[in-house]
Amino acid sequence: MVHLQKLLLLSFFFLVSCASHKINTDPGLEKGVSLKLAVSRKALLSAINYTLDFDIPAERNKPVPANEILTFELSATVLPLLLDFKEDPAKIKSLLVNGIKVPVTHKEEHLILPPEFLKKGRNEVRIAFEAGEGALNRNADYLYTLFVPDRARTVFPCFDQPDLKATYLLSLRIPSDWSALANADLMDKTAEKNATTYRFKNSDLLSTYLFAFAAGKFQEVTGLVNDKKSEFLYRETDTAKIRHSIKDIFAIHTTSLQYYERWTGIPYPFQKFGFVAIPDFQFGGMEHPGTIQYKAATLFLDGGATKDQVNARNNLIAHESAHMWFGDLVTMSWFSDVWMKEVFANFMADKSTGAAGSQEAYDLKFLVDHFPAAYAVDRTSGANPIRQSLANLKDAGSLYGNIIYHKAPVMMQQLEQLMGKDKFQAGVREYLGKFANSNASWPDLIRILDRYTEADLQQWNKVWVNETGRPVIDYHISYEQGKITRFTFLQQAEYGKNRIWPQFFDITLFYPDATKVVHIDLHAAKQDAEQAKGLDKPLFVLFNSSGNGYAQWPVDPALPDHLFTMKSPLHRATAYISLYERVLSAKTMQPPALLKLFSEGLAQEQEELNIKLLTGYISSLYWQFINAGQRQTIAAELETVLWKAMLLQKSANNRKLLFKSLQDIFLSKAARDRLYTIWKTQKAPEGIKLTEDDFTSLALSLAVRDDADKSILILQKGRITNPDRKQRFEFIMPAVSTDPLQRDQFFSSLSQQSNRTKESNVLAALYYLHHPLRQQESVRYLAKSLALLEEIQVTGDIFFPQSWLQTTFGAYQSKTAAAIVREFIKTHPGYNPKLKAKILQAADNLFRAENI
Repeated sequence: MVHLQKLLLLSFFFLVSCASHKINTDPGLEKGVSLKLAVSRKALLSAINYTLDFDIPAERNKPVPANEILTFELSATVLPLLLDFKEDPAKIKSLLVNGIKVPVTHKEEHLILPPEFLKKGRNEVRIAFEAGEGALNRNADYLYTLFVPDRARTVFPCFDQPDLKATYLLSLRIPSDWSALANADLMDKTAEKNATTYRFKNSDLLSTYLFAFAAGKFQEVTGLVNDKKSEFLYRETDTAKIRHSIKDIFAIHTTSLQYYERWTGIPYPFQKFGFVAIPDFQFGGMEHPGTIQYKAATLFLDGGATKDQVNARNNLIAHESAHMWFGDLVTMSWFSDVWMKEVFANFMADKSTGAAGSQEAYDLKFLVDHFPAAYAVDRTSGANPIRQSLANLKDAGSLYGNIIYHKAPVMMQQLEQLMGKDKFQAGVREYLGKFANSNASWPDLIRILDRYTEADLQQWNKVWVNETGRPVIDYHISYEQGKITRFTFLQQAEYGKNRIWPQFFDITLFYPDATKVVHIDLHAAKQDAEQAKGLDKPLFVLFNSSGNGYAQWPVDPALPDHLFTMKSPLHRATAYISLYERVLSAKTMQPPALLKLFSEGLAQEQEELNIKLLTGYISSLYWQFINAGQRQTIAAELETVLWKAMLLQKSANNRKLLFKSLQDIFLSKAARDRLYTIWKTQKAPEGIKLTEDDFTSLALSLAVRDDADKSILILQKGRITNPDRKQRFEFIMPAVSTDPLQRDQFFSSLSQQSNRTKESNVLAALYYLHHPLRQQESVRYLAKSLALLEEIQVTGDIFFPQSWLQTTFGAYQSKTAAAIVREFIKTHPGYNPKLKAKILQAADNLFRAENI
């Protein structure tokens, strides 16, 4: 790819040369923000500042009047200047350019500033307008902005591209009983009769997608994060969750920031640190400096939280905190490199949260967190590379997914191992220092890292970053007189052309009273492990035993018989993953056999992360790869196995995970009666703590099975105390109804964008609407779900298209469902390729279920 700075200059001279013949009034004019437009503006603009005033009424249905003063330096005036504003042009009330009133010209989502009103040097644009609401996320008594990747332009006119960083001077007039939080420190606030005006200081340099504020009826607590006074806004009402969480939330932030300051050698780089917990937030979190946004349910935990929930909170906070350096201080030049900020945030979060523990604990968590999620995409025919091309920011949401969040950290771990930790850290420090408060690309980083290693990073980068897929590893082993004479590894691509994935991994040879670890540096299609030559013949071999290699791994035929005798939780976890991946490729054993093996081991497995992994695989095998007749045959036995394993576990968290697994898979009347009694009496099994959220989940699990007690949902609704959670439950109820007509009406309502605004609620409802026990009726929604996808991509937030598909298709296994997907793809030959890839990713298990 051409280096961006060269591209900027080339584009600038091209546009100027065209203008010398004829002024181009439409410089690449198209909807969205095209790369061509971004390059031309980058060559012309600097010193950008936005002064923004929003007057936010208490009533949700009233408009938000706003004023903007935009100043910038302009290096040439031969072309019209385009401001991005994806809204009705009637919302622009007045436009002044350098003090002159200018007619509003709005085309293809752009406000056009004619060159005759502009000048070289400093320019000022004043706009009175009604704020767009595409990304204001207005609720009854609170709102929050969420502008990633290109949604600032849905609220106010701006240069909505990541490499035009600016400062922001913000003022918010809000109802007097509301609070507000923004990127910069509060300068002052002025009280009126029914309103308060918050004026914030000028912000640090920020890309438009990082500019943010939240306002509403929030509780506010102030604490210290890394000795810096920090504000926290939240709406949680559960006193147990508040009591158990507030102190920990501040402490985790402090630990994260201190780690990153040490690792990067750069002090926290922004004027302010603050955060807000938002009910039903679209993402886990969003890294706006000074006002990080989090999903409230992830932050607030009670005494019954599982290790997985605690880890999720720790990871989330560490991830968003890492973004302050990786993404906020140094920002990608264009969203084709959005994965860079995400891989560093995840990779550094893993380092930060694992710093106080053992290496094996770190390796286990890294393995469980990243590999299954990455494999779930990379094994499909719709797999995408880590780095993808992007012609227009309006399509940037399609770049997000498990590859950049989970395969990329694996890639980064391999890169660090290739270079050595110290050299890798030194290279990243140089990169952060060189591009601080600016923008950079992946090639910029690779060029720096290249100087710190003798390895050929360009070739390494080609297969790991620019191409899709994973290798399939196989082996041949020869023995003579009880000794290994040859141990050969072979690799080939799972899909497409054959490639070599250079990588490090370990194998462990197991003996009756010992183990032997062999380190492998695989860099060829066929390669002998010389270190293994001469070793005694083992009972069995565990491949990828340290969990850091990325492939579909072979499974020693003797492994299943020894699976639960391995003492290391890491060894067992990598074996679980390898067995599951092999079964999905119709190798090693059939799904019922693996389901039996995994379920029978639950009583022996004591590591919580492994139980979470196993129960997830059990659910997948049970609902997706075993037919309805087989499920009915094995359900009662599996229910008994889960209940007995639960009672044998010593850890309360392990017991809770197994209880949740039983709740997921139960079919028999005996299991129903047991679970119904627990829900009705609100008395949890011995050794387990169930919260209001847990009982809500249990009520939904009973209701989706058309429970005999038709009042379950109404009774549970009455038990919910938090108004935000009650509203969420009310939204989900029609999707769980026993009445097919109500479910039809609910699905039809999703055709209206206004009914999809709470995306996390929509996804929760879709889970029940498409539950395996309802699929004979819900299959009729699939074609319409696909037909809505393009609209959802345009109107929804970045993760919504993929989540919509995954929640819709993720549990189907019928030939009818598979035929609907294939027919859609066949009849839409020119369909958006990135969305087509998302469809293939979501339908992969559906297609595999036909062949297993």
